[in-house]
Amino acid sequence: MSNRTNTDQLLALIRDGKPMTFSKQLRLTMLLSVPAIVAQISSIAMQYIDASMVGSLGANASASIGLVSTTTWLFWGVLSAAGTGFSVQVAHLIGSGDFEKARSIVRQGFASLLIFSAAIAMLGIGISSHLPGWLGADSVIHHDASLYFLIFSAFLPALQVSFLAGSMLRCAGNMKVPSMLNVLMCVIDVILNFLFIFPTRILHIGDISFTMWGAGLGVEGAALATVGAETIVAVLMVWYLWNRSPMLRLKGHPGKFTPRLTTIRHALRIGMPMGLEHIAICSAQITITTIVAPLGVIAIAANAFAIIAESLCYMPGYGIGEAATTLGGQALGAGRHKLMRRFGYITVGAGMAVMGVMGVALYIWAPQIISVMSPVDEIRTLGADILRIEAWAEPMFGAAIVSYGFFVGLGRTVLPSIMNLLSIWGVRLTLATILAPTMGLRGVWLAMCIELCVRGLIFIALLAFGRWRKEVESPVSKAF
Repeated sequence: MSNRTNTDQLLALIRDGKPMTFSKQLRLTMLLSVPAIVAQISSIAMQYIDASMVGSLGANASASIGLVSTTTWLFWGVLSAAGTGFSVQVAHLIGSGDFEKARSIVRQGFASLLIFSAAIAMLGIGISSHLPGWLGADSVIHHDASLYFLIFSAFLPALQVSFLAGSMLRCAGNMKVPSMLNVLMCVIDVILNFLFIFPTRILHIGDISFTMWGAGLGVEGAALATVGAETIVAVLMVWYLWNRSPMLRLKGHPGKFTPRLTTIRHALRIGMPMGLEHIAICSAQITITTIVAPLGVIAIAANAFAIIAESLCYMPGYGIGEAATTLGGQALGAGRHKLMRRFGYITVGAGMAVMGVMGVALYIWAPQIISVMSPVDEIRTLGADILRIEAWAEPMFGAAIVSYGFFVGLGRTVLPSIMNLLSIWGVRLTLATILAPTMGLRGVWLAMCIELCVRGLIFIALLAFGRWRKEVESPVSKAF
């Protein structure tokens, strides 16, 4: 029996109200989490590869991308939150067995978010030339940083479509296809990076030498490779959703794409707190970037590389968090509240365990991880030091990530978003401001480590003792 068939049968037990043993709950969690983890890791691997290839061009090129990375995450987060507002509704409807209405939400989601993402793209294009100056960076990296962000912004509608289609598939329980396509995106990105970043050169493979064409575009080439890979995968993701998804395909199921007020209102109720949270958190991260920028090009590059390296560590948490969203949402849609709570505990426990192991690996191999991305000794030393500081926070970070994903699946996003917001602004930013003048970049990362531990403890308390346990009554119950 294939994993896909097994997953479908286990998810059907939720919809059909049939009993599930603990072993089946654990197995379903694993079947949904593993492909999601692969997808998340491949996404970060693409950034890791970009950083490694650009890093070979020197510290200035690395700093150009690192400078705007927090702003690109801000835009990513807003688009992701907008898509989640629709996909969580799909999870609830699938849980209740109403596939036709779920398809209606898919149509409305695409119509609404194409307009939304086009507006966000215009905003990004408009600010691209000013962004490096606003962030306080040295003028030597302004041009490349602006160009990278301009290209990124122009392709945001394609990224939005890919986010939405992948999120819809995952909420329907199909983790495998989005995972495979994300891996493909990574492969395409490597190929395009190889062609676009470096100039034409002589390559040697054993005794064979040949001329390899290259565009020699540097940072611009890295941006074009990334958006090119994202666009190809967006087309494939949408094609599969519309033509092949058993529960959500639109082919053969005609209907209107006109957004309905009720659907938009539910999407806003779920997605707006997440979007505002992403804006506030990324604004805090951008503020931290302004704290890091005056520390110099070495600090900017080391910070950017360490963020990408640490992302490889916490991406498994986000993968399990996506499984928690699917399981929580479908169990809630089926009205199985006790099972829903058990899935919350199982997924959070799994997230903490996996990220604890990843934290140990991060601490041990920090120098080797940074060395892959940069040949500059100063960047390697500083990057390894801050990664080892961060490694201590990984289990608690896992608790926060997965708990948040679980509450998203329930459509209850207000209080968790506020908790994230207060934690990063009240703890991380405050401590970073205090510690950076005396400890430099190491102080900024110590502040991050402390904040993530505080955030994890808060989410564990909410999961175990929060009033949500008694308040959840229906798929359309009010948010916190």
